[in-house]
Amino acid sequence: MNTYVALPTGQDVADFLGQGGEHTGVSTLAQEHVPIVTAMARAYTRGNGFTADGVAEDIAAVITTAAARLVANPEQIHYSVGAVRYSGGFKGWSLAETMVLNRYRKRAS
Repeated sequence: MNTYVALPTGQDVADFLGQGGEHTGVSTLAQEHVPIVTAMARAYTRGNGFTADGVAEDIAAVITTAAARLVANPEQIHYSVGAVRYSGGFKGWSLAETMVLNRYRKRAS
């Protein structure tokens, strides 16, 4: 049986990134990304795992982790800072996220 929780918020994503306290800009930015990732997850699962009251707990985790990648690089471009190279950010679901979402996805037969 699935446990349903409230949809993640920008604050949830900021907390996941360890920047939920004094970094209110992260929470605000995340709040802009959460609805986009939620819409993609809902489309991928064709609405399975979503109810009027919330979302399956594991899908909420997928939304949080994917939104965190968008927040980490909102411009979605490659860039370098010193020896550190940042890739384009969100390029689709990670393998772990896909495994979770596939549990809910209805496939054509």
